[in-house]
Amino acid sequence: MGKLIYSMLTSLDGYTSDAGGDFDWAVPDAETHQFINDRTRSVSTYLYGRRMYETMAYWETAHLEPDQPEVGLDFARVWQAADKVVYSSTLTEVSSERTRIERTFDPDAVRRLKEETSGDLTIDGPTLAAHALRAGLVDEIAPYLTSVAVGGGTRFLPDGLRLDLDLLEERRLGGGISFLRYRVLSG
Repeated sequence: MGKLIYSMLTSLDGYTSDAGGDFDWAVPDAETHQFINDRTRSVSTYLYGRRMYETMAYWETAHLEPDQPEVGLDFARVWQAADKVVYSSTLTEVSSERTRIERTFDPDAVRRLKEETSGDLTIDGPTLAAHALRAGLVDEIAPYLTSVAVGGGTRFLPDGLRLDLDLLEERRLGGGISFLRYRVLSG
């Protein structure tokens, strides 16, 4: 049975993108990128909303980019090897292998997927993650806290949701980023 993990680069004040929708302040340095690569090797399935999928689909062909650093090539290989499920009512086709579209987020279907999957699953994007958090599906929350406060934007955690957590791991990374990993006890 796989764990469902919610993890993103996040501003210190709890946002995944700023009020203008930008997240260029969250680009990891090589050390942090390698740490992310190593943490995601156990992921067999990525769960995405449409916008996050469209951002991440870059990694399908990133290995063809000239001057792609080795850490980027490594992440591209890790990403390409995993299955992807995109939850979207508007997306008509996908641009990556091992990818399927689901029209609605069905908590029971995600529970079955967790039970049937030997590797871990990630849920990426705060809007989709909010559905999984509210349904009690998320096993771990693992933010990468950047050393910037953006003052507003898209929140990492949804408003109105109480979670009891157990800190499992903390690590200081390059570029002023801190990694925290929590087990969700109740929500």
